[in-house]
Amino acid sequence: MKMELDRPAQRPSGFSIRPMTTSDIPAVTRIERISFSTVWPSDAFYNELGTNKVAHYFVGCFDDRVVAYGGVWVILEDSHVTTLAVDPDYRGRRFGEVILLRLIDEAIARGAAWMTLEVRESNTIAQRLYRKYGFTTVTLRTGYYNDDNESALIMWAGSLRGELYRNRLAVLRSRVDQRVP
Repeated sequence: MKMELDRPAQRPSGFSIRPMTTSDIPAVTRIERISFSTVWPSDAFYNELGTNKVAHYFVGCFDDRVVAYGGVWVILEDSHVTTLAVDPDYRGRRFGEVILLRLIDEAIARGAAWMTLEVRESNTIAQRLYRKYGFTTVTLRTGYYNDDNESALIMWAGSLRGELYRNRLAVLRSRVDQRVP
């Protein structure tokens, strides 16, 4: 209770996260097109939301505008970050970090003990964020991306339900809460 009282009030027009709906897909695909050289077709998002029972997608909104999104699959004790992006005009505000936290929370709540993801070898900013949250590179998938044949780092985080990881999340979450509008 005290922790809630000590937190600064969230501005009504601040950043918030909610489950993705089909009405969000046009905004999500816009961000997708300007963020990635290889993009998911919009029907992939419709399929993920409508038929994939292990898929959980979220959007981040700032001033009621979708500016970020992310998705995770949770299959028993394993989870897989499928996508995460922030509109370039809104990067550097920790919105991607807040989305990642939401994906981790979702995975843990659904019983996952492990989380994996792929990241471009050249995307050092994303890699730094993932390492901050306990992800380590376990292998390199050569030529993973078909647009330019770039390799992907395969990263894993484990013991998501353990006390050490919960403590890490609590510290990181408190730091993010202090900085995100």
